[in-house]
Amino acid sequence: MYQVDAFASKLFSGNPAAVVILESPLSEDLMQSIALENNLSETAFININESPIPIRWFTPTLEVDLCGHATMASAKILFEHFPDIAGSEISFSSKSGILKVSKNAEDICLNFPADDPELQEMDALFAEALGKSPIEILRGTDDFLAVFETEQQIQTMNPDFTKLAKINSRGVVISAPGNDVDFVSRCFFPQTGVDEDPVTGSAHTMLIPYWAKQLDKIEFKAHQLSARGGALDCKLINNRVLISGKSVIYFEGMISII
Repeated sequence: MYQVDAFASKLFSGNPAAVVILESPLSEDLMQSIALENNLSETAFININESPIPIRWFTPTLEVDLCGHATMASAKILFEHFPDIAGSEISFSSKSGILKVSKNAEDICLNFPADDPELQEMDALFAEALGKSPIEILRGTDDFLAVFETEQQIQTMNPDFTKLAKINSRGVVISAPGNDVDFVSRCFFPQTGVDEDPVTGSAHTMLIPYWAKQLDKIEFKAHQLSARGGALDCKLINNRVLISGKSVIYFEGMISII
């Protein structure tokens, strides 16, 4: 098992993810137990003896259909430690389809399906849970998107996670135009056992189509305003979102299952 700080250029920033290298399948119960033991927002399991490489992602409490930072972490390990398997481009098979990951100098680029969110009727629960009223609410495949006017509003948001957990979705993403980047965001997932995720690649599959329409452009610099923080370079190409960033390996070790 490895641990990687994804969307980070230095240790102790970005979003930490565990990557478990498998040579044969594990049971779902065992994978969930390992993820709970790791107590990180995501643990990825990849089977290096199959092609495309199967990848699955588990929070401490459940399996999710898509995770960006743990996919980046997995690719980092394959490019660094299993170059013969990785090649120049990795193809992962997942519950969200085939995901391709490439390497460009020090950056790793995720190629994910775009998730174009749809406008929703305003619900007072969002203002109650977030402590501020958004200017609009949208819904993607997994998450809600609450849009605000300023970066300061995103930075100072102090959600009520008990109320947020009652919203019927994987989580709630908040976003606004950035002061020094195109847009900023924070991502809350109390429904999955993660109150705030440090950097969320999968959320940007929804954020990019939204901001492409608002800003009339297809290339973006984004910043996730968590305590650890994370920088993402993103591009919209037809119905795909390219999400690029750096990552740093923190440790490698062995899991002992008795």
